[in-house]
Amino acid sequence: MAKRTKAAPKMRGSWVLVLTLRAYITQHSATTVLPVRAASVKRDMAIRYPMAVGLNKGHPVTKNVTKPKHSRRRGRLTKHTKFVRDMIREVCGFAPYERRAMELLKVSKDKRALKFIKKRVGTHIRAKRKREELSNTLAAMRKAAAKKE
Repeated sequence: MAKRTKAAPKMRGSWVLVLTLRAYITQHSATTVLPVRAASVKRDMAIRYPMAVGLNKGHPVTKNVTKPKHSRRRGRLTKHTKFVRDMIREVCGFAPYERRAMELLKVSKDKRALKFIKKRVGTHIRAKRKREELSNTLAAMRKAAAKKE
């Protein structure tokens, strides 16, 4: 029975060609001229557009214009929601912690007010939003008082 020899790898894609080419180069000296087929590996990677680098590189295409998703408008303030919130604020007024925070804001203790509100509402971002809302309310109250006089 004849001894089996290792078969050469089947050419399934360009990566096999690159691997065999690397092995070929390591076995032979650097002065050897490479076969023509191995030299044409880069043929697929040709530049498709005159500009190869920069902001406008690559193949020019037109972008698809997509309709904005309905789910993206979640949390946006509508006229009705704003009306309802204003009505509730007018009827119920401010919560005790909001009144205390407003007192801190009146005496320019913004950082202390933020720390206090954060303790009550839970997160830093919500606290910043609440502080901004209360300072806007104070500014509106001052403006109304100045207009009255």
